[in-house]
Amino acid sequence: MTRILSLALLIGAAALAVVALAPLWPSAIAAGGPPAASAPGQIRVQVNLVNLFVTARDKKTKRIITGMEQTDFKVSEDNAEQKIVSFSAESDLPITLGLLIDTSGSEAQTLGAEQEAAIRFLDRVLRKGDLTMVISFDSDADLLANFTDDKGILEQAIRRTRIAGAAMVGATGGTPPGTVFYDAVYLACTDRLAQEAGRKALVILTDAVDEGSRLRIEDAVEAAQRTDTVVHILLIGNVNEGAARKLTDDTGGRTIVVRSEKNLEQAFDQISEELRSQYTIGYYSSNTARDGTFRKIKVESTRKDVDTLTRRGYYAPKN
Repeated sequence: MTRILSLALLIGAAALAVVALAPLWPSAIAAGGPPAASAPGQIRVQVNLVNLFVTARDKKTKRIITGMEQTDFKVSEDNAEQKIVSFSAESDLPITLGLLIDTSGSEAQTLGAEQEAAIRFLDRVLRKGDLTMVISFDSDADLLANFTDDKGILEQAIRRTRIAGAAMVGATGGTPPGTVFYDAVYLACTDRLAQEAGRKALVILTDAVDEGSRLRIEDAVEAAQRTDTVVHILLIGNVNEGAARKLTDDTGGRTIVVRSEKNLEQAFDQISEELRSQYTIGYYSSNTARDGTFRKIKVESTRKDVDTLTRRGYYAPKN
């Protein structure tokens, strides 16, 4: 288990915008060689091509809709309609996935069930060409497994998760350590997923209660948006649903409230289905300015019975 060394460098969001952080998890990289290369077959995106991963659902039943065509969608950027230049409904497009597990004291009663459900989830969802990393977070964030397609390594990493300070709290009756939820999301995106191409997603098991992060939720959202990462959250325990929904809604993901172990399995099934049922839509922005500004995206269906889900925007490249 390797502690992140960069958290001590996080001295406010303003500084983070201009300061390059030292590489994270150096001993993990040294032990396993250089960071894993992008999976074969992943899309390499041109800087002026905007790629969107879109989920389509029936407005009434909320079931995922497959078999749609390019003409069933329209895209706008900052209220200006865009021309779709690429479209795909491939379910086997490789994905780079980060599994983040909250190991703060608030998850003590459910961690065992989370471990088993997460292992089954990865066994079902991962296919050839996919890569996954495992991170636990409490008062610090730990990289338990760097990107790999080895399910055995991932299972071992998941089983190594432990509730932070459990022995201390049990012996002294003290308060469990805090939870650097926002820091963990930021670091997973900027120090790991930023180096990857193609489809990227975080699946997070947490109550979304943050206690001790040096960063704000806005910084975590921006990090996900800048790295084109979709965030999915399975909310467990006494939850902060507002924070969870901000992270997922702004990045094109889903928040699912889990109320029992049975619901946990169902929630993982829903995320698995969504990850394998997305449409890929690409367009060249009509706004050619390389100004680094945030641009709002809206994807709609020309079919009245369909709702769409994708990220709310992206940051333009900057010279």
